[in-house]
Amino acid sequence: MDKITEYFKEVLAEAKHITWPTRKQAIYATIAVLAISVFVAYYLGLLDFIFSKSLERALLLR
Repeated sequence: MDKITEYFKEVLAEAKHITWPTRKQAIYATIAVLAISVFVAYYLGLLDFIFSKSLERALLLR
């Protein structure tokens, strides 16, 4: 039981050292993540489309 109590005391002590981002930083980071996610989704979708069309064409030519 002492180990558990000591653990939570250490967690609270470390939590006091956390520097949270400002609201503005959090909003910019969220926008960046969403923009990158949309870009990657479109990029992978385009590659999937190209590969699937080329595979269809290759199978039809056989």
